Amino acid sequence: MNTLHPVVAEVTERLRERSRETRAAYLARIDAIDRSGPQREHLSCGNLAHGFAACGSEDKAALRSGRRANLAIVTAYNDMLSAHQPYERYPALIRQIARDAGFTAQVAGGVPAMCDGITQGRAGMQLSLFSRDLVAMATAVALSHDMFDGALYLGICDKIVPGLLIGALSFGHLPGAFVPSGPMPSGIPNEQKSKVRQAWADGKASKAELLEAEAASYHTAGTCTFYGTANSNQMLMEIMGLHLPGASFEAPDTPLRDALTAEAVRRVASLSALGEHYLPIGHIIDERAIINGVIGLHATGGSTNHLLHLVAIAHAAGIQLRWDDFDALSGVIPLLARVYPNGYADVNQFHQAGGMAFLIDQLLAAGLLHGDVDTIFGSGMDSYAQVPHLDDHGALHWKPVDKQSGNRGVLRGTDEPFRADGGLRMLQGNLGRAVIKVSSVPDDRLLIEAPAIVFEDQDEVATAFKRGELNRDFIAVVRFQGPQANGMPELHKLTPTLALLQDRGHRIALLTDGRMSGASGRVPAAIHVTPEAVAGGNIAKIRNGDMIRLDAVNGRLDVLMEQHELDVRLPHTTDLSTQHSGMGRELFGLFRQAAATADLGAGVL
Repeated sequence: MNTLHPVVAEVTERLRERSRETRAAYLARIDAIDRSGPQREHLSCGNLAHGFAACGSEDKAALRSGRRANLAIVTAYNDMLSAHQPYERYPALIRQIARDAGFTAQVAGGVPAMCDGITQGRAGMQLSLFSRDLVAMATAVALSHDMFDGALYLGICDKIVPGLLIGALSFGHLPGAFVPSGPMPSGIPNEQKSKVRQAWADGKASKAELLEAEAASYHTAGTCTFYGTANSNQMLMEIMGLHLPGASFEAPDTPLRDALTAEAVRRVASLSALGEHYLPIGHIIDERAIINGVIGLHATGGSTNHLLHLVAIAHAAGIQLRWDDFDALSGVIPLLARVYPNGYADVNQFHQAGGMAFLIDQLLAAGLLHGDVDTIFGSGMDSYAQVPHLDDHGALHWKPVDKQSGNRGVLRGTDEPFRADGGLRMLQGNLGRAVIKVSSVPDDRLLIEAPAIVFEDQDEVATAFKRGELNRDFIAVVRFQGPQANGMPELHKLTPTLALLQDRGHRIALLTDGRMSGASGRVPAAIHVTPEAVAGGNIAKIRNGDMIRLDAVNGRLDVLMEQHELDVRLPHTTDLSTQHSGMGRELFGLFRQAAATADLGAGVL
C-alpha cells in the first residue's frame, strides 16, 4: 500500500474535525454499554424465559447458561423480491451453523422490503425513500430486547441495506455483519433490453415484446444484475468492511455462497463481547470507512442514491458527511469500472473480471483508499484484495487477486482508468445545488444550454412526447418531486423518452428535485436539486422558455437571467394533496413533514 493520497487525507481530516463532537458523543453512548457479559444477564427471569420460550432444548440450555453468544438475525426476506428470495432458507442455515459452533442465533425481527423495480412510475414509489427510515426503526425494534451479543443483517436492495445499517448503528455496541445472497445469472444483454424499451417509447415495439425483454432480463432468483442501488449497496458493504472479502457478488445457493455465510456467522460471534476480539459495528464505521464508501462509489460509477444514503448512514454514526466531501474526492478518484447503465457489462461480468478484490487492490496500491481500518475480517483492507474459493475438501480459503483485469472493457487499473475522475459531480448555481452522474454521459453533452420545458409529473413528459412537442433542444424541468413534496420517487420512466430524443440528435437534459438512481444513463441529469420546489427553491420559479445552463465541466447549474429578476419572480405552487392519494401515501405524511433536504440525507434525522 502506497502513501495515502493528499486529497483523501485532507478530506478525511476535515470530516474528522467537523465531526469531532458528534462522533465523540456517539462513541461515548455505545461504549457506555456494559461489555463484561451478555445483556441477558440484566434481564429478569421472566424476561429471559420469554426470550427463549420457543427455542429447542439445545438452544434453550445455551441461553439459560448465559455464557455463549446469541446472534440476532434481522431479515428482509420476502419472495416477491428476487434478490431476497434466497434468504428464505437462511434462518435455519444460520441457526444450525451457530449450534455447530457452540452458540445460538434467533430471528430477532423482519423489516419491510419493497421493490423499486415493481413500484417504478406508480404511486407506491412515493413510499420508497422513507421506507429506509422505517427499515431503520424496525431494525432497532428487533435489536431492542437485550437478548443479543451480535447481529446478522440479511438485506440487499435499494433502501433496505441503508436502513438496516442505520438501525444497526443505533445499537452500535453490537458487532454485526451484512450477509448477501448474490446476483441472479445474466439474462439478455442490458443494451438489448434498453433498445426494446426505447422502441416501446417510440411506438415501435408491442407490449408483449417489451414484457418478453423484461422477463428475459429479470428471470430468476437473485439480485438484478445491472449496477443500480442494490448492487452499489453490496459494493459499499464490502469496501466498508461489513461483508467478508469477495462475498458481494457470488451467486446464490452455491457451496461457496453457503461457506461465506457460515464464516460470517462465526466471525460475528468471535467479535462479540463473549468472543476473542470484541469489535462493535459502531467502531468499524468510522470516518475512514465512510470515506472509503465514497471512494468506492466514485471508482465504480455507483448509484446517485448514495449521496442521500451515505450522508444518513454517517449521521447515524455521529459523522457529518457533506456533498462537498463527495465533490472534493471526485476530482482524484478514477473511474475503474463500467457496468450497465454505465457500460455494456453486468455485475457478473464485473465479478468475473476481478470484481471488488481487483478494485480494492488497485485503489490501495495507488494510495486512494484507507487501508488502516477495522473490518469484520480483521485489521486492514489488504485482506479484501483476495478472492474466496473452496479447496478439494470444501474448506473456505482466500487467495490474492490477479493483478491483471480479466476484462479491460469492464474493469481497469488505476494506470488506465475509463475516466481520470469519478462518475459523480456536484453542481451549484442560482438554482441551488444538485448532483449529476457523468460516468456514461458523452463528453459533448457535459454542457447543455437550452430552453426549459416545465413539468410537474414524469407522466407529463411522455404525454408531451406523444403529442410531438419534444422534437427539439430543451431541458426538461420536472419539479415538486422532492422529499417534502411527494417522498422523492425515482423517475426512471423518463429515461427511454429522453434517451430516444438525444439519439435523434437533440441536445437534451433533465433538471429535477427528484431521484434517478443513476438510471439517467447517457442523458445529462441534474437531480436532487435543493432547495426543492415545495420549499420555495428557485426551481419553482422556472418558466417555459427560460434558458438554463447545465455545465458539468465547471460544476454550474443556472437559469440565465439577472439575479434581481430571479429574486422578485414568485415561485410556482401546486396542490400536492391531489397527487396520488391513497396507496399508503397518507401514512407517510409525518415523514414528509419532517424530511431533511436532499443534501442532508432526505430522511427523518
